[in-house]
Formats: sequence, C-alpha cells, structure tokens
Amino acid sequence: GSPAGRAVGEGSPGGGGRRVFSPAGEFREFSRRQLRDMERLFRQYDAGKDGFIDLMELKLMMEKLGAPQTHLGLKNMIKEVDEDLDSKLSFREFLLIFRKAAAGELQEDSGLHALARLSEIDVSTEGVKGAKNFFEAKAQAINEASRFEEEIKAEQEEKKKQAEELKQRKAAFKELQSTFTQ
Repeated sequence: GSPAGRAVGEGSPGGGGRRVFSPAGEFREFSRRQLRDMERLFRQYDAGKDGFIDLMELKLMMEKLGAPQTHLGLKNMIKEVDEDLDSKLSFREFLLIFRKAAAGELQEDSGLHALARLSEIDVSTEGVKGAKNFFEAKAQAINEASRFEEEIKAEQEEKKKQAEELKQRKAAFKELQSTFTQ
C-alpha cells in the first residue's frame, strides 16, 4: 500500500533508538474511532501545538467542558497521569486518563474523572454496548433454547398422542377380534 496509509510506528525498526508511540498498539482496549476522537480532543486543546497539554491548556479545556478546576486541582490532574514528571500531558498520558476512566480507577470527584466523563468520548460504550449485546444475545439464546424445548415438548406430546391412539386402535382391534372369535 501507499506509505501514507501506514500507521504511526510502522516502518524502519529502531529508527534512531526512539520508540514511536503507537496508540492503537498500546491502547488496544479502545477502538480506532475512540482513539481518533481522543486525538482530536487532545489537538483541539493543545493550543501551543507542541504535542503537550500544559497547565493553562488543561485549565481552558476543563472550563470549556464545564468543569473548571482550581490551580491545585489542575496540578493534581496532571500529576495523576504524568509519568515523565514534566508537569504536562503528552498524548500518551492523555490516553491514560481514558484508560483509567474505563477501568474505574479515577476518583469520582477528581478532575480527570470529570474530563473523561464530559469529553463525550465514551470509553465505557464498548463495554456497555458489549454487555448490552451480550445480554441481548443471551436473551436470544434463552428464547431459542426455550423455543427448541417447546418444539421438543410438542414432538413428545405428538408421539404420546400417536402412541395413545395406536394403543386405542389395538385395543379396539382386539375387542373386534374377540367378537369374531366367540
């Protein structure tokens, strides 16, 4: 295929020794669409276009999402996922927010929880939709199983009825026979 169609992180192995971060490779729990939405959101608030969301950009983001944070609150939000301790969020660290949200690891009253909830990227959808589909499939399987059982019962009833009729015919025949043999 064309080089433009290749995912980030493919290509020459060990290029310059720096590992290229591949969101789809590392964050497999998210669909490509979810990852695209997260990247769009990240870029939208990366006002400096430096590949990071710093404290001021995060402040603006939280205000826009309708969950303004205190200065300390913002610092704590960054601290919670800031793995390289540079006091700003890389895209990878930004994705960690959604990973933690999906895993239920964010405190209900934390800014990160609010960010994940208000960002309109529903990381739980896959799970919930999966569960919904699971239950629908289960209900359908139960319905099919009970329909199957119904059919078996109906067949058994039919067989019983036929056996009963056969018994009655035999009895009638025997009775008829006995009238002739007297």
